[in-house]
Amino acid sequence: MSLMICPECAHEISTTADACPNCGRPTHAPVVPIVPPERKVVVMKPEEKEGFPTWALIPIGLLVLILIFVLYAVFNRDDDSLATDKINVNINAARASANGSRSSTTIEPSTATIPSAPGYVPPASSGGTSTSTTTVPGSQTSVEPSAGTVSIDAKVVTERGSTQAVRNEKFYLLDRDVESILSTANLDGIDGQSLTNSLGLSILFPSRYGDFRRDALAAINRHIKYSGQTDGSGKAKLSGVEPNSYYLFGMTKSGNGFAVWSSPVSIQKGENFLNLSPARLTSMQSPQ
Repeated sequence: MSLMICPECAHEISTTADACPNCGRPTHAPVVPIVPPERKVVVMKPEEKEGFPTWALIPIGLLVLILIFVLYAVFNRDDDSLATDKINVNINAARASANGSRSSTTIEPSTATIPSAPGYVPPASSGGTSTSTTTVPGSQTSVEPSAGTVSIDAKVVTERGSTQAVRNEKFYLLDRDVESILSTANLDGIDGQSLTNSLGLSILFPSRYGDFRRDALAAINRHIKYSGQTDGSGKAKLSGVEPNSYYLFGMTKSGNGFAVWSSPVSIQKGENFLNLSPARLTSMQSPQ
């Protein structure tokens, strides 16, 4: 049997004894039961950061994009509306100007026998011209024209009854009628013809009536205000014509016939269309 010394009273005791029989001190340390540690769940609260939260940037960014889109749509619509207004204003202004400045006149041709005009008849003076400037918001400044343009369309009826254009002939705006001009020039008619018909004869037969032709054209040249020549289609255009009353004069010859236009016309600002009725050629026999 194994023995051990009691550390309390120094008696020998058996190692198997639970306590010293002398002093009662336990020989072995009490068995302490092992208790497993208790598990504790700790909930950690996220630390709150001071300042503006980052997650708020997402909805703010979406709102900014929506606002930009709305503003773009509004301004784009305003630009389109403004452009439409400009077009409408310009078109309306152009129509108003065109309607207010265009005039059309149909002129009948002179017949073969034209009565002489007694004396000088001064043309009627038109009202004073004025230039007005109108400014329309959103459109360009439009200026009313101070002068007129004259478009002439001349045709003749041939002996066969067909109509053809008067090509490469001069037309004039005179300040007096032809009969009055020739009368003032102290010219005598040829073979009892009127002065206008005598001028036609001198155009048809310049070799025989050259003197009359020269003197008549010289007298007419002193009263020419504007002139223009027809093209291959019988049309002529005179630009920069001052609004006033004039006398349209023109002559053409074809074979042994001629036609004369001599009529008063009134020219206005803007475009003026002189539609000359087809003149029938007056046939003349060659003098012997």
